[in-house]
Amino acid sequence: MVTRRSKPAAQTRRPAAAGAPKPDPSAHLQAHAAPSPELPLFDRRLARHYEELKWLYCELYHGDIAAFDYFVDMLRRCWQDRKDDLRLQDQRREADPDWYRRRELLGMMLYTNAFAGTLKGVEEKLPYIQECGVNYLHLMPLLESPRGRSDGGYAVSDFRRVQPELGTMADLESLADACRERGVSLCLDFVMNHTSEDHDWARRARAGEPGYRERYFFYDSWDIPREFEKTVPQVFPTTAPGSFTWLEDCRQVVMTNFYPYQWDLNYANPVVFNDMTENLLYLANRGIDVIRLDAVPYIWKELGTNCRNLPQVHTLVRLMRMVCEIVCPGVLLLGEVVMEPAKVAPYFGTPEKPQCHMLYNVTTMATTWHTLAAGDVSLLRHQMEAVCALPRDFLFLNYLRCHDDIGWGLDYPWLRERFGTDEVAHKKYLNDYFTGKWPGSDSRGETYNDDPRLGDARLCGTTASLCGVEAADYEQDPFKLERAVSCDLMLHAWMLTQSGIPVLYSGDEVGQLNDYSYHQDGEKRDDSRYIHRGAFQWDLAELRRDPSTRQGKQFLGLRRLEELRAGEPAFDARADVWVFDTGSPHVLGVGRWYQGHKLIALFNFSSHFVTASSGEAGPFEELVYGGRFDSLDRVELYPYGFAWFLHRGE
Repeated sequence: MVTRRSKPAAQTRRPAAAGAPKPDPSAHLQAHAAPSPELPLFDRRLARHYEELKWLYCELYHGDIAAFDYFVDMLRRCWQDRKDDLRLQDQRREADPDWYRRRELLGMMLYTNAFAGTLKGVEEKLPYIQECGVNYLHLMPLLESPRGRSDGGYAVSDFRRVQPELGTMADLESLADACRERGVSLCLDFVMNHTSEDHDWARRARAGEPGYRERYFFYDSWDIPREFEKTVPQVFPTTAPGSFTWLEDCRQVVMTNFYPYQWDLNYANPVVFNDMTENLLYLANRGIDVIRLDAVPYIWKELGTNCRNLPQVHTLVRLMRMVCEIVCPGVLLLGEVVMEPAKVAPYFGTPEKPQCHMLYNVTTMATTWHTLAAGDVSLLRHQMEAVCALPRDFLFLNYLRCHDDIGWGLDYPWLRERFGTDEVAHKKYLNDYFTGKWPGSDSRGETYNDDPRLGDARLCGTTASLCGVEAADYEQDPFKLERAVSCDLMLHAWMLTQSGIPVLYSGDEVGQLNDYSYHQDGEKRDDSRYIHRGAFQWDLAELRRDPSTRQGKQFLGLRRLEELRAGEPAFDARADVWVFDTGSPHVLGVGRWYQGHKLIALFNFSSHFVTASSGEAGPFEELVYGGRFDSLDRVELYPYGFAWFLHRGE
């Protein structure tokens, strides 16, 4: 028997009292059909979106007016709970809708425990964060999760409690207040596809309490789960094979696309959408500026499909965008969509009906590391041609490393056609190169989720270790160290040249190396991603202002690049951007133009001296190293070197 179509729990579908008149389906619409200056602010915002909000909601939930009425009442309650400081910020940002597109914006992602122990510790370290030039801070998952069954915090047992060892929700709100005072926007993950099996809803579902199994996907037998698994790809085929888990205590099968302790939520049930939206708004009302929608392509399930990127997903994201514009218009939605830019584009929506404010540029990150190993920029140039063809309104977050692994989701059909590349052999080469197994490689990383049958391992490691800094440090080789630091800075310069918001991974600003201590931790040793999740090394960070140390070279070099970017109009998100042939297969050429400012950037992805050219008319000023160039016919670049040439038009 399939129970997922049963009636939702009554607590969020409050029926009319006995004898009361039935609710008028058009009552809200009649009351809010047209914005009026006399209406309170919430009502004006609601009226602006009401018709579409109701249409999409009722289309998705089969005209369930009781659920929709509850939904609207919930939005009003959340608006009433929003404190004055946040309402004022909402109004400022409404008046300046491009506030998050400024070239001065620089992000950093970090784990609270690794960086400063607790949320109070992070608040105390805000001066350091600002010294790094950071004004967008992404705290990795910190909501309550069961120890040993959390997937790094992505198995939430309570969306309104902080993991006790990190602090309290009051500490999170205090940190958000302190960030707001300093002009720092705070980002937090919202794990919306699933809950922990320890969540109150899951415990009640397991016990068979009415209305709770309908929040998940429960089945009495394996018949329907086996039908799902015919078309649904496995997320973790080696560490967590399958998409369902048998629960012996209640003799049920439950959908678990990620890990057995993460139960997929059933968004076909309006109770789930209503209550999860309220959880999202609860976090927004604590002062969170950016909500990262984790694993958003997975949130709608349909038998006979791959349960990825279904049309209903976009309906839900559009509804959430409107919810934010009604209740908390200063809050942004960041979509985690792990696909190439051309395919993630639907998650931006349209100018008339936007969805996410910004998305991750995942494929460019992976292609960048491929380019470093291959020493050939062809694929990266091909990738960037697709990115440059997208509307300039599309805002991406760009990064070199993050909390997760590097998956080699490259454009293999193009590589095969262009170079005859075999996908399995190429993935093995990349992993051998970045784990230091390939002859001559100074990279030091580890593989993750290795599947020998498919040759589909992913890669882990810090930026510095993957660039060769760790090997050079260990060998005490100053020549290698100079080259490795150059490689690290070149990659960061490339990240800063892309349009969008650049995001550092905490520790990269001082070249933090791999942390191998996780091998001795029984709870972490099977997850190689902890190699780049080590404790922040504050003793080494103390060297950041000393240019004679590698930490100083990396910190000061990166800060110089960030300051140049913030001050130069050519880096504006509204700039025209293009890539071009430099005459060298090792050198990527990028052009940017905005309001008469033309930037020509060259990046050498090889360990050799190379010569590259651009046909753009000069004269040019080199921003980083100085010097004037009448033309860029033949520019010599150092190994892993780069240059930013600027031409100011009349």
